[in-house]
Amino acid sequence: MQVQKRSEIEEKYKWKLEDIFASDADWEAEFAQAEALLPQLEAQKECITRDTQSMLAGLKLIDQASLLLERLYVYARMRRDEDGANSFYQGLSSRAQSLAVKMSGALAFLEPLLLSLDEQTMQRYIEAPELAEYSFMLQNLQRSRKHVLDEQSERLLSMAGDFSDGAQEIFTMLNNADLKFGSVEHNGQVYELTHAKYIELMQSEDRALREKVYRKFYEAFSGHINTIAATYNTAVKKDIFYARARGYESALHKALFADNVPPEVYHDLIQAVHDNLDTMHEYVKLRGELLKIGDLQMYDIYAPLVSEADVSYSYEQAHQLVLDALGALGEDYTALIQKAYREGWIDVWETPGKRSGAYSWGVYGTHPYVLLNHRADLDSVFTLAHELGHAMHTYYSDQAQPYSTAGYAIFVAEVASTVNEILLTRYLLRTVEDKKVRRYILNHYIDQFRTTVLRQTMFAEFEMKAHTLAEQGEALTVESLNHLYLELNRQYHGKYMGEDETIQYEWARIPHFYTAFYVYKYATGFSCAAAIVRKLETEPGMLEKYKRFLSAGGSNYPLEILKEAEIDVGEAVQLCMREFREALEEFRALAE
Repeated sequence: MQVQKRSEIEEKYKWKLEDIFASDADWEAEFAQAEALLPQLEAQKECITRDTQSMLAGLKLIDQASLLLERLYVYARMRRDEDGANSFYQGLSSRAQSLAVKMSGALAFLEPLLLSLDEQTMQRYIEAPELAEYSFMLQNLQRSRKHVLDEQSERLLSMAGDFSDGAQEIFTMLNNADLKFGSVEHNGQVYELTHAKYIELMQSEDRALREKVYRKFYEAFSGHINTIAATYNTAVKKDIFYARARGYESALHKALFADNVPPEVYHDLIQAVHDNLDTMHEYVKLRGELLKIGDLQMYDIYAPLVSEADVSYSYEQAHQLVLDALGALGEDYTALIQKAYREGWIDVWETPGKRSGAYSWGVYGTHPYVLLNHRADLDSVFTLAHELGHAMHTYYSDQAQPYSTAGYAIFVAEVASTVNEILLTRYLLRTVEDKKVRRYILNHYIDQFRTTVLRQTMFAEFEMKAHTLAEQGEALTVESLNHLYLELNRQYHGKYMGEDETIQYEWARIPHFYTAFYVYKYATGFSCAAAIVRKLETEPGMLEKYKRFLSAGGSNYPLEILKEAEIDVGEAVQLCMREFREALEEFRALAE
Protein backbone atom coordinates (compact mmCIF):
# COMPACT_ATOMS: atom_id res chain seq x y z
CA MET A 1 0.00 0.00 0.00
CA GLN A 2 1.35 3.42 -0.97
CA VAL A 3 2.19 5.67 1.96
CA GLN A 4 0.20 8.90 1.84
CA LYS A 5 1.66 12.32 2.53
CA ARG A 6 0.62 13.76 5.88
CA SER A 7 -1.19 16.60 4.10
CA GLU A 8 -3.37 14.02 2.33
CA ILE A 9 -4.57 12.33 5.54
CA GLU A 10 -8.02 13.24 6.85
CA GLU A 11 -7.89 15.27 10.06
CA LYS A 12 -9.87 12.66 11.99
CA TYR A 13 -6.91 10.27 11.62
CA LYS A 14 -4.37 12.76 13.03
CA TRP A 15 -3.67 13.63 16.62
CA LYS A 16 -4.56 17.14 17.72
CA LEU A 17 -1.42 18.52 19.30
CA GLU A 18 -3.06 21.91 19.35
CA ASP A 19 -4.59 20.73 22.62
CA ILE A 20 -1.11 21.23 24.12
CA PHE A 21 -0.12 24.38 22.21
CA ALA A 22 -2.51 26.12 19.83
CA SER A 23 0.48 27.37 17.83
CA ASP A 24 4.25 27.33 17.77
CA ALA A 25 4.15 30.96 18.94
CA ASP A 26 2.46 29.75 22.12
CA TRP A 27 5.31 27.24 22.55
CA GLU A 28 7.80 30.10 22.28
CA ALA A 29 5.90 32.15 24.88
CA GLU A 30 5.88 29.23 27.33
CA PHE A 31 9.55 28.55 26.68
CA ALA A 32 10.34 32.12 27.69
CA GLN A 33 8.16 31.69 30.77
CA ALA A 34 10.01 28.52 31.76
CA GLU A 35 13.43 30.14 31.24
CA ALA A 36 12.36 33.05 33.43
CA LEU A 37 11.74 30.64 36.32
CA LEU A 38 15.37 29.44 36.46
CA PRO A 39 16.59 32.22 38.84
CA GLN A 40 13.56 31.63 41.06
CA LEU A 41 14.35 27.92 41.22
CA GLU A 42 17.96 28.59 42.20
CA ALA A 43 16.78 31.06 44.86
CA GLN A 44 14.82 28.29 46.59
CA LYS A 45 18.09 27.04 48.04
CA GLU A 46 17.97 29.92 50.52
CA CYS A 47 14.37 29.62 51.64
CA ILE A 48 12.63 26.31 50.87
CA THR A 49 13.48 24.72 54.24
CA ARG A 50 12.61 27.83 56.28
CA ASP A 51 9.16 26.62 57.33
CA THR A 52 6.15 24.64 56.09
CA GLN A 53 4.73 27.46 53.98
CA SER A 54 8.10 28.08 52.34
CA MET A 55 8.41 24.36 51.61
CA LEU A 56 4.94 24.31 50.05
CA ALA A 57 5.63 27.39 47.93
CA GLY A 58 8.98 26.03 46.80
CA LEU A 59 7.66 22.60 45.82
CA LYS A 60 4.72 24.19 43.98
CA LEU A 61 7.17 26.38 42.04
CA ILE A 62 9.26 23.34 41.14
CA ASP A 63 6.14 21.53 39.94
CA GLN A 64 5.16 24.54 37.85
CA ALA A 65 8.58 24.64 36.19
CA SER A 66 8.66 20.88 35.68
CA LEU A 67 5.23 20.85 34.03
CA LEU A 68 6.19 23.74 31.73
CA LEU A 69 9.31 21.85 30.69
CA GLU A 70 7.34 18.65 30.14
CA ARG A 71 4.83 20.46 27.92
CA LEU A 72 7.62 22.03 25.87
CA TYR A 73 9.56 18.81 25.47
CA VAL A 74 6.65 16.47 24.71
CA TYR A 75 5.08 18.82 22.15
CA ALA A 76 8.38 19.34 20.33
CA ARG A 77 9.21 15.62 20.29
CA MET A 78 5.75 14.59 19.12
CA ARG A 79 5.82 17.18 16.33
CA ARG A 80 9.25 15.85 15.37
CA ASP A 81 7.83 12.30 15.37
CA GLU A 82 5.35 13.35 12.70
CA ASP A 83 8.33 13.85 10.38
CA GLY A 84 11.86 13.19 11.60
CA ALA A 85 13.27 15.28 8.75
CA ASN A 86 11.52 18.45 9.96
CA SER A 87 14.45 20.63 11.04
CA PHE A 88 12.21 23.20 12.74
CA TYR A 89 10.87 20.72 15.28
CA GLN A 90 14.31 19.15 15.61
CA GLY A 91 15.38 22.61 16.77
CA LEU A 92 12.52 22.97 19.24
CA SER A 93 13.28 19.53 20.65
CA SER A 94 16.96 20.39 21.06
CA ARG A 95 16.10 23.65 22.83
CA ALA A 96 13.76 21.85 25.20
CA GLN A 97 16.52 19.34 26.02
CA SER A 98 18.96 22.16 26.70
CA LEU A 99 16.43 23.81 29.00
CA ALA A 100 16.03 20.50 30.84
CA VAL A 101 19.78 20.43 31.52
CA LYS A 102 19.67 24.02 32.85
CA MET A 103 16.68 23.23 35.04
CA SER A 104 18.35 20.12 36.41
CA GLY A 105 21.39 22.22 37.29
CA ALA A 106 19.25 24.86 38.97
CA LEU A 107 17.64 22.18 41.17
CA ALA A 108 20.78 20.16 41.92
CA PHE A 109 20.73 21.53 45.46
CA LEU A 110 17.28 20.18 46.36
CA GLU A 111 17.84 16.56 47.40
CA PRO A 112 21.08 17.18 49.34
CA LEU A 113 19.46 20.17 51.07
CA LEU A 114 16.37 18.22 52.12
CA LEU A 115 18.52 15.34 53.36
CA SER A 116 20.64 17.75 55.38
CA LEU A 117 17.60 18.25 57.61
CA ASP A 118 17.55 16.06 60.68
CA GLU A 119 15.06 13.19 60.69
CA GLN A 120 12.70 14.86 63.16
CA THR A 121 12.42 18.02 61.05
CA MET A 122 11.84 15.96 57.90
CA GLN A 123 9.17 13.95 59.70
CA ARG A 124 7.34 17.15 60.62
CA TYR A 125 7.23 18.12 56.95
CA ILE A 126 6.01 14.62 56.03
CA GLU A 127 3.17 14.88 58.54
CA ALA A 128 2.22 18.52 57.84
CA PRO A 129 -1.36 18.69 56.46
CA GLU A 130 -0.38 21.53 54.12
CA LEU A 131 2.20 19.27 52.45
CA ALA A 132 -0.08 16.25 52.08
CA GLU A 133 0.40 15.94 48.32
CA TYR A 134 4.19 15.89 48.80
CA SER A 135 4.17 13.57 51.79
CA PHE A 136 4.95 10.43 49.78
CA MET A 137 7.82 12.11 47.93
CA LEU A 138 9.34 13.34 51.19
CA GLN A 139 8.78 9.98 52.86
CA ASN A 140 10.55 8.24 50.01
CA LEU A 141 13.43 10.68 50.29
CA GLN A 142 13.60 10.03 54.02
CA ARG A 143 13.80 6.30 53.29
CA SER A 144 16.91 6.81 51.18
CA ARG A 145 18.72 8.83 53.86
CA LYS A 146 20.93 5.95 55.02
CA HIS A 147 22.24 5.52 51.48
CA VAL A 148 23.20 9.18 51.00
CA LEU A 149 26.82 9.97 51.84
CA ASP A 150 28.54 13.06 53.22
CA GLU A 151 28.96 16.06 50.93
CA GLN A 152 32.54 15.27 49.88
CA SER A 153 31.72 11.63 49.07
CA GLU A 154 28.61 12.64 47.13
CA ARG A 155 30.73 15.08 45.13
CA LEU A 156 33.18 12.31 44.27
CA LEU A 157 30.37 9.98 43.17
CA SER A 158 28.89 12.79 41.10
CA MET A 159 32.24 13.35 39.39
CA ALA A 160 32.35 9.64 38.53
CA GLY A 161 29.00 9.96 36.77
CA ASP A 162 30.63 11.15 33.57
CA PHE A 163 32.22 7.77 32.95
CA SER A 164 29.99 5.44 34.99
CA ASP A 165 27.87 4.67 31.92
CA GLY A 166 30.93 4.02 29.80
CA ALA A 167 30.33 0.27 29.52
CA GLN A 168 26.81 0.82 28.26
CA GLU A 169 27.97 3.44 25.77
CA ILE A 170 30.76 1.17 24.49
CA PHE A 171 28.37 -1.74 24.02
CA THR A 172 25.82 0.50 22.31
CA MET A 173 28.38 1.79 19.82
CA LEU A 174 29.74 -1.69 19.17
CA ASN A 175 26.29 -3.24 18.82
CA ASN A 176 24.68 -0.50 16.74
CA ALA A 177 27.57 0.86 14.70
CA ASP A 178 30.65 -1.37 14.57
CA LEU A 179 29.31 -4.93 14.48
CA LYS A 180 28.98 -6.16 10.91
CA PHE A 181 26.92 -9.29 10.35
CA GLY A 182 27.68 -9.76 6.68
CA SER A 183 25.33 -11.78 4.55
CA VAL A 184 24.30 -15.35 3.80
CA GLU A 185 23.73 -16.92 0.41
CA HIS A 186 20.89 -19.37 0.04
CA ASN A 187 19.36 -20.87 -3.09
CA GLY A 188 21.06 -18.26 -5.24
CA GLN A 189 19.81 -15.32 -3.16
CA VAL A 190 21.94 -13.10 -0.91
CA TYR A 191 20.46 -12.00 2.42
CA GLU A 192 22.08 -9.04 4.18
CA LEU A 193 21.99 -9.39 7.98
CA THR A 194 21.14 -6.64 10.44
CA HIS A 195 19.54 -6.64 13.90
CA ALA A 196 16.13 -5.99 12.37
CA LYS A 197 16.55 -8.50 9.56
CA TYR A 198 17.66 -11.24 11.94
CA ILE A 199 14.26 -11.85 13.56
CA GLU A 200 12.50 -11.47 10.20
CA LEU A 201 14.70 -14.15 8.63
CA MET A 202 14.43 -16.41 11.69
CA GLN A 203 10.69 -16.49 11.03
CA SER A 204 11.27 -17.99 7.58
CA GLU A 205 9.67 -21.35 6.86
CA ASP A 206 12.95 -22.45 5.25
CA ARG A 207 14.87 -24.27 7.98
CA ALA A 208 18.16 -24.34 6.09
CA LEU A 209 18.02 -20.57 5.68
CA ARG A 210 17.22 -20.12 9.40
CA GLU A 211 20.26 -22.16 10.42
CA LYS A 212 22.59 -20.22 8.12
CA VAL A 213 21.27 -16.88 9.42
CA TYR A 214 21.50 -18.04 13.05
CA ARG A 215 25.10 -19.16 12.81
CA LYS A 216 26.21 -16.14 10.79
CA PHE A 217 24.53 -13.73 13.19
CA TYR A 218 26.18 -15.15 16.30
CA GLU A 219 29.50 -15.39 14.49
CA ALA A 220 29.67 -11.59 14.76
CA PHE A 221 29.24 -11.72 18.55
CA SER A 222 31.64 -14.64 19.03
CA GLY A 223 34.22 -12.68 17.02
CA HIS A 224 34.04 -9.84 19.55
CA ILE A 225 33.25 -11.91 22.63
CA ASN A 226 36.38 -10.94 24.61
CA THR A 227 35.58 -7.26 24.17
CA ILE A 228 31.92 -7.74 25.08
CA ALA A 229 32.77 -9.86 28.14
CA ALA A 230 35.19 -7.21 29.38
CA THR A 231 32.57 -4.54 28.75
CA TYR A 232 29.86 -6.41 30.64
CA ASN A 233 32.29 -7.23 33.45
CA THR A 234 32.95 -3.49 33.80
CA ALA A 235 29.20 -2.78 33.91
CA VAL A 236 28.72 -5.35 36.68
CA LYS A 237 31.67 -3.93 38.64
CA LYS A 238 30.12 -0.48 38.33
CA ASP A 239 26.83 -1.78 39.75
CA ILE A 240 28.66 -3.40 42.67
CA PHE A 241 30.77 -0.31 43.32
CA TYR A 242 27.77 2.01 43.63
CA ALA A 243 25.87 -0.52 45.75
CA ARG A 244 28.76 -0.87 48.20
CA ALA A 245 29.57 2.84 48.19
CA ARG A 246 26.00 3.61 49.28
CA GLY A 247 25.74 0.83 51.82
CA TYR A 248 23.39 -1.59 50.07
CA GLU A 249 23.64 -5.30 50.74
CA SER A 250 24.10 -6.05 47.05
CA ALA A 251 23.66 -4.64 43.57
CA LEU A 252 20.26 -6.35 43.46
CA HIS A 253 19.15 -4.62 46.67
CA LYS A 254 20.20 -1.24 45.25
CA ALA A 255 18.36 -1.79 41.96
CA LEU A 256 15.11 -2.77 43.71
CA PHE A 257 15.30 -0.04 46.35
CA ALA A 258 13.75 2.77 44.29
CA ASP A 259 10.49 0.82 43.92
CA ASN A 260 10.73 -0.50 47.50
CA VAL A 261 10.63 -4.05 46.16
CA PRO A 262 12.14 -6.66 48.50
CA PRO A 263 14.61 -9.08 46.85
CA GLU A 264 12.26 -11.93 47.77
CA VAL A 265 9.94 -10.79 44.95
CA TYR A 266 12.79 -11.25 42.46
CA HIS A 267 13.74 -14.63 43.88
CA ASP A 268 10.11 -15.79 44.04
CA LEU A 269 9.60 -14.94 40.37
CA ILE A 270 12.53 -17.13 39.39
CA GLN A 271 11.40 -19.96 41.66
CA ALA A 272 7.81 -19.84 40.37
CA VAL A 273 9.06 -20.10 36.80
CA HIS A 274 11.38 -22.96 37.77
CA ASP A 275 8.45 -24.78 39.33
CA ASN A 276 6.61 -24.63 36.02
CA LEU A 277 9.37 -25.21 33.50
CA ASP A 278 7.74 -28.51 32.58
CA THR A 279 5.12 -26.45 30.69
CA MET A 280 7.86 -24.65 28.77
CA HIS A 281 9.44 -28.01 27.96
CA GLU A 282 6.06 -29.27 26.70
CA TYR A 283 5.84 -26.16 24.51
CA VAL A 284 9.26 -26.96 23.02
CA LYS A 285 8.18 -30.57 22.41
CA LEU A 286 4.91 -29.46 20.76
CA ARG A 287 6.79 -26.95 18.59
CA GLY A 288 8.99 -29.75 17.27
CA GLU A 289 5.99 -31.96 16.59
CA LEU A 290 4.06 -29.26 14.73
CA LEU A 291 7.09 -28.28 12.66
CA LYS A 292 7.66 -32.00 11.98
CA ILE A 293 11.25 -31.65 13.14
CA GLY A 294 12.74 -34.61 14.97
CA ASP A 295 15.37 -32.56 16.81
CA LEU A 296 14.27 -28.97 17.51
CA GLN A 297 17.09 -26.43 17.57
CA MET A 298 17.29 -22.86 18.85
CA TYR A 299 17.09 -21.59 15.28
CA ASP A 300 13.59 -23.12 15.12
CA ILE A 301 12.20 -21.14 18.06
CA TYR A 302 10.88 -18.30 15.86
CA ALA A 303 9.66 -20.48 12.98
CA PRO A 304 5.94 -19.88 12.42
CA LEU A 305 3.67 -22.57 13.84
CA VAL A 306 0.66 -20.95 12.21
CA SER A 307 0.60 -18.95 9.01
CA GLU A 308 -0.56 -15.37 9.45
CA ALA A 309 -4.31 -15.15 9.90
CA ASP A 310 -6.01 -14.23 6.65
CA VAL A 311 -8.14 -11.52 8.18
CA SER A 312 -8.22 -7.82 7.51
CA TYR A 313 -9.51 -4.98 9.68
CA SER A 314 -10.02 -1.39 8.66
CA TYR A 315 -9.09 1.11 11.36
CA GLU A 316 -12.78 1.60 12.14
CA GLN A 317 -13.27 -2.14 12.49
CA ALA A 318 -10.19 -2.40 14.71
CA HIS A 319 -11.52 0.38 16.91
CA GLN A 320 -14.90 -1.32 17.25
CA LEU A 321 -13.29 -4.68 17.98
CA VAL A 322 -11.18 -3.15 20.78
CA LEU A 323 -14.23 -1.34 22.11
CA ASP A 324 -16.22 -4.56 22.25
CA ALA A 325 -13.36 -6.52 23.82
CA LEU A 326 -12.88 -3.96 26.60
CA GLY A 327 -16.54 -3.77 27.54
CA ALA A 328 -15.70 -5.61 30.76
CA LEU A 329 -13.86 -2.48 31.95
CA GLY A 330 -17.08 -0.48 32.22
CA GLU A 331 -18.99 2.21 30.37
CA ASP A 332 -16.76 5.03 31.62
CA TYR A 333 -13.69 3.26 30.19
CA THR A 334 -15.24 2.55 26.78
CA ALA A 335 -16.64 6.10 26.66
CA LEU A 336 -13.06 7.38 26.99
CA ILE A 337 -11.96 5.17 24.10
CA GLN A 338 -14.76 6.68 22.00
CA LYS A 339 -13.58 10.12 23.07
CA ALA A 340 -10.01 9.26 22.05
CA TYR A 341 -11.29 8.11 18.65
CA ARG A 342 -13.40 11.21 18.02
CA GLU A 343 -11.33 14.00 19.53
CA GLY A 344 -7.85 13.71 18.08
CA TRP A 345 -5.98 11.62 20.63
CA ILE A 346 -4.69 9.12 18.04
CA ASP A 347 -2.36 9.54 15.05
CA VAL A 348 -3.25 6.55 12.91
CA TRP A 349 -1.49 6.16 9.57
CA GLU A 350 2.09 5.79 8.44
CA THR A 351 3.36 8.85 6.57
CA PRO A 352 6.80 9.75 5.14
CA GLY A 353 9.30 10.49 7.92
CA LYS A 354 6.94 9.47 10.72
CA ARG A 355 8.44 7.61 13.66
CA SER A 356 8.00 3.86 13.33
CA GLY A 357 6.26 1.63 15.86
CA ALA A 358 3.71 2.84 18.39
CA TYR A 359 3.58 4.59 21.75
CA SER A 360 1.37 6.49 24.15
CA TRP A 361 2.55 9.80 25.57
CA GLY A 362 1.23 13.14 26.73
CA VAL A 363 1.43 15.81 29.39
CA TYR A 364 -0.42 16.38 32.63
CA GLY A 365 -3.36 18.72 32.15
CA THR A 366 -4.23 17.53 28.66
CA HIS A 367 -5.41 14.15 27.44
CA PRO A 368 -2.88 11.43 26.50
CA TYR A 369 -1.98 10.71 22.89
CA VAL A 370 -1.32 7.54 20.90
CA LEU A 371 0.99 7.21 17.89
CA LEU A 372 0.29 4.31 15.55
CA ASN A 373 1.42 3.12 12.15
CA HIS A 374 -1.76 1.15 11.57
CA ARG A 375 -1.97 -1.70 9.10
CA ALA A 376 -5.06 -3.74 8.30
CA ASP A 377 -3.91 -6.84 10.21
CA LEU A 378 -4.61 -8.48 13.54
CA ASP A 379 -1.29 -7.41 15.08
CA SER A 380 -2.33 -3.77 14.59
CA VAL A 381 -5.55 -4.45 16.49
CA PHE A 382 -3.49 -5.74 19.42
CA THR A 383 -1.21 -2.69 19.18
CA LEU A 384 -4.23 -0.37 19.36
CA ALA A 385 -5.56 -2.16 22.44
CA HIS A 386 -2.12 -2.09 24.07
CA GLU A 387 -1.44 1.62 23.53
CA LEU A 388 -4.96 2.58 24.61
CA GLY A 389 -4.23 0.69 27.83
CA HIS A 390 -1.29 3.00 28.49
CA ALA A 391 -3.37 6.03 27.53
CA MET A 392 -6.26 5.13 29.83
CA HIS A 393 -3.86 4.42 32.72
CA THR A 394 -2.41 7.89 32.24
CA TYR A 395 -5.85 9.49 31.95
CA TYR A 396 -7.23 7.90 35.12
CA SER A 397 -4.05 8.74 37.07
CA ASP A 398 -3.99 12.34 35.86
CA GLN A 399 -7.63 12.82 36.75
CA ALA A 400 -7.23 11.43 40.27
CA GLN A 401 -3.77 12.65 41.27
CA PRO A 402 -2.00 15.98 41.61
CA TYR A 403 0.92 16.52 39.26
CA SER A 404 3.43 15.47 41.92
CA THR A 405 2.05 11.91 42.17
CA ALA A 406 0.42 11.38 38.76
CA GLY A 407 3.34 9.58 37.11
CA TYR A 408 3.40 5.83 37.67
CA ALA A 409 6.45 3.57 38.06
CA ILE A 410 7.80 1.38 35.26
CA PHE A 411 7.07 -1.62 37.52
CA VAL A 412 3.33 -1.14 36.87
CA ALA A 413 3.50 0.64 33.50
CA GLU A 414 2.92 -2.46 31.35
CA VAL A 415 0.11 -3.88 33.49
CA ALA A 416 -2.78 -1.84 32.09
CA SER A 417 -1.66 -2.23 28.48
CA THR A 418 -1.28 -5.99 28.89
CA VAL A 419 -4.69 -6.28 30.58
CA ASN A 420 -6.16 -4.86 27.37
CA GLU A 421 -4.24 -7.29 25.17
CA ILE A 422 -5.36 -10.28 27.23
CA LEU A 423 -8.97 -9.09 27.25
CA LEU A 424 -8.82 -8.74 23.46
CA THR A 425 -7.34 -12.25 23.17
CA ARG A 426 -10.05 -13.79 25.32
CA TYR A 427 -12.79 -11.89 23.48
CA LEU A 428 -11.51 -13.10 20.11
CA LEU A 429 -11.31 -16.68 21.35
CA ARG A 430 -14.95 -16.43 22.48
CA THR A 431 -16.24 -14.91 19.27
CA VAL A 432 -14.05 -16.14 16.38
CA GLU A 433 -15.10 -19.47 14.89
CA ASP A 434 -12.54 -19.81 12.11
CA LYS A 435 -10.16 -22.54 13.35
CA LYS A 436 -7.12 -21.10 11.57
CA VAL A 437 -7.65 -17.64 13.06
CA ARG A 438 -8.17 -19.15 16.52
CA ARG A 439 -4.87 -21.03 16.17
CA TYR A 440 -3.15 -17.78 15.19
CA ILE A 441 -4.59 -15.93 18.21
CA LEU A 442 -3.63 -18.71 20.63
CA ASN A 443 -0.14 -18.93 19.15
CA HIS A 444 0.21 -15.15 19.61
CA TYR A 445 -0.89 -15.52 23.24
CA ILE A 446 1.46 -18.43 23.98
CA ASP A 447 4.38 -16.52 22.47
CA GLN A 448 3.70 -13.69 24.93
CA PHE A 449 4.10 -16.10 27.84
CA ARG A 450 7.30 -17.49 26.34
CA THR A 451 8.94 -14.19 25.42
CA THR A 452 7.64 -11.89 28.17
CA VAL A 453 7.57 -14.18 31.19
CA LEU A 454 9.90 -17.14 30.68
CA ARG A 455 12.58 -15.56 28.49
CA GLN A 456 12.76 -12.36 30.57
CA THR A 457 12.96 -14.41 33.78
CA MET A 458 15.86 -16.38 32.29
CA PHE A 459 17.55 -13.05 31.56
CA ALA A 460 16.81 -11.91 35.13
CA GLU A 461 18.36 -15.06 36.54
CA PHE A 462 21.46 -14.61 34.37
CA GLU A 463 21.90 -11.06 35.69
CA MET A 464 21.45 -12.14 39.29
CA LYS A 465 23.94 -15.01 39.02
CA ALA A 466 26.52 -12.92 37.15
CA HIS A 467 26.38 -10.18 39.79
CA THR A 468 26.51 -12.73 42.61
CA LEU A 469 29.63 -14.35 41.11
CA ALA A 470 31.33 -10.96 40.87
CA GLU A 471 30.28 -10.00 44.40
CA GLN A 472 31.86 -13.23 45.62
CA GLY A 473 35.12 -12.19 43.99
CA GLU A 474 34.94 -14.52 40.99
CA ALA A 475 36.04 -13.23 37.60
CA LEU A 476 33.42 -12.83 34.87
CA THR A 477 35.28 -14.29 31.93
CA VAL A 478 34.13 -15.31 28.47
CA GLU A 479 34.12 -18.91 29.66
CA SER A 480 32.14 -18.28 32.86
CA LEU A 481 29.54 -16.05 31.17
CA ASN A 482 29.09 -18.42 28.23
CA HIS A 483 28.79 -21.40 30.56
CA LEU A 484 26.29 -19.63 32.83
CA TYR A 485 24.08 -18.63 29.90
CA LEU A 486 24.28 -22.01 28.17
CA GLU A 487 23.28 -23.88 31.34
CA LEU A 488 20.31 -21.55 31.90
CA ASN A 489 19.21 -21.97 28.28
CA ARG A 490 19.33 -25.76 28.69
CA GLN A 491 17.38 -25.59 31.96
CA TYR A 492 14.65 -23.34 30.55
CA HIS A 493 14.19 -25.15 27.23
CA GLY A 494 14.60 -28.71 28.47
CA LYS A 495 15.45 -32.07 26.94
CA TYR A 496 13.37 -31.57 23.79
CA MET A 497 15.67 -28.77 22.61
CA GLY A 498 18.69 -30.05 20.70
CA GLU A 499 22.22 -29.34 21.92
CA ASP A 500 23.86 -26.39 20.20
CA GLU A 501 26.56 -24.31 21.85
CA THR A 502 26.10 -21.37 19.48
CA ILE A 503 23.35 -20.04 21.78
CA GLN A 504 25.95 -19.50 24.53
CA TYR A 505 26.74 -16.19 22.84
CA GLU A 506 23.18 -14.84 23.08
CA TRP A 507 23.84 -13.03 26.37
CA ALA A 508 26.33 -10.87 24.47
CA ARG A 509 23.61 -9.27 22.34
CA ILE A 510 21.17 -8.19 25.10
CA PRO A 511 21.36 -4.40 25.65
CA HIS A 512 19.07 -4.55 28.70
CA PHE A 513 21.89 -6.18 30.70
CA TYR A 514 23.54 -2.76 30.88
CA THR A 515 20.55 -1.47 32.88
CA ALA A 516 20.82 -4.02 35.63
CA PHE A 517 17.81 -5.86 37.05
CA TYR A 518 15.30 -4.20 34.76
CA VAL A 519 13.90 -7.05 32.66
CA TYR A 520 12.19 -8.86 35.55
CA LYS A 521 9.54 -6.11 35.45
CA TYR A 522 8.33 -7.40 32.08
CA ALA A 523 7.62 -10.79 33.63
CA THR A 524 5.94 -9.44 36.77
CA GLY A 525 3.91 -6.93 34.75
CA PHE A 526 2.52 -9.56 32.40
CA SER A 527 1.78 -11.88 35.33
CA CYS A 528 -0.09 -9.19 37.25
CA ALA A 529 -2.12 -8.36 34.14
CA ALA A 530 -3.09 -12.02 33.71
CA ALA A 531 -4.16 -12.15 37.37
CA ILE A 532 -6.24 -8.99 37.00
CA VAL A 533 -8.08 -10.37 33.96
CA ARG A 534 -8.83 -13.63 35.75
CA LYS A 535 -10.18 -11.72 38.76
CA LEU A 536 -12.24 -9.42 36.51
CA GLU A 537 -13.89 -12.55 35.11
CA THR A 538 -14.49 -14.30 38.42
CA GLU A 539 -14.62 -11.86 41.33
CA PRO A 540 -17.43 -9.33 41.91
CA GLY A 541 -16.05 -5.91 42.81
CA MET A 542 -12.74 -6.41 41.00
CA LEU A 543 -13.51 -3.75 38.40
CA GLU A 544 -13.73 -1.08 41.10
CA LYS A 545 -10.40 -2.25 42.56
CA TYR A 546 -8.81 -2.17 39.11
CA LYS A 547 -10.03 1.39 38.56
CA ARG A 548 -8.37 2.33 41.86
CA PHE A 549 -5.16 0.81 40.53
CA LEU A 550 -5.46 2.85 37.32
CA SER A 551 -6.10 6.00 39.35
CA ALA A 552 -3.26 5.58 41.85
CA GLY A 553 -0.48 7.00 39.67
CA GLY A 554 2.68 7.18 41.74
CA SER A 555 0.95 7.92 45.04
CA ASN A 556 2.45 4.81 46.66
CA TYR A 557 5.03 2.11 46.00
CA PRO A 558 4.15 -0.29 43.14
CA LEU A 559 3.59 -3.34 45.34
CA GLU A 560 1.28 -1.35 47.62
CA ILE A 561 -0.72 -0.07 44.65
CA LEU A 562 -1.08 -3.63 43.37
CA LYS A 563 -2.15 -4.81 46.83
CA GLU A 564 -4.98 -2.29 46.79
CA ALA A 565 -6.25 -4.18 43.74
CA GLU A 566 -5.70 -7.41 45.72
CA ILE A 567 -2.87 -8.51 43.45
CA ASP A 568 0.05 -10.33 45.07
CA VAL A 569 2.96 -10.60 42.64
CA GLY A 570 4.00 -14.08 43.75
CA GLU A 571 0.47 -15.44 43.41
CA ALA A 572 0.11 -13.65 40.06
CA VAL A 573 3.18 -15.41 38.64
CA GLN A 574 1.82 -18.80 39.73
CA LEU A 575 -1.56 -18.02 38.13
CA CYS A 576 0.20 -16.82 34.97
CA MET A 577 1.98 -20.16 34.69
CA ARG A 578 -1.36 -21.97 34.97
CA GLU A 579 -2.74 -19.73 32.22
CA PHE A 580 0.24 -20.64 30.05
CA ARG A 581 -0.46 -24.34 30.60
CA GLU A 582 -4.16 -23.96 29.78
CA ALA A 583 -3.45 -21.94 26.63
CA LEU A 584 -0.91 -24.53 25.51
CA GLU A 585 -3.41 -27.37 26.02
CA GLU A 586 -6.07 -25.51 24.05
CA PHE A 587 -3.58 -24.80 21.26
CA ARG A 588 -2.56 -28.46 21.16
CA ALA A 589 -6.23 -29.50 20.83
CA LEU A 590 -6.78 -27.04 17.97
CA ALA A 591 -3.62 -28.19 16.21
CA GLU A 592 -4.63 -31.87 16.18
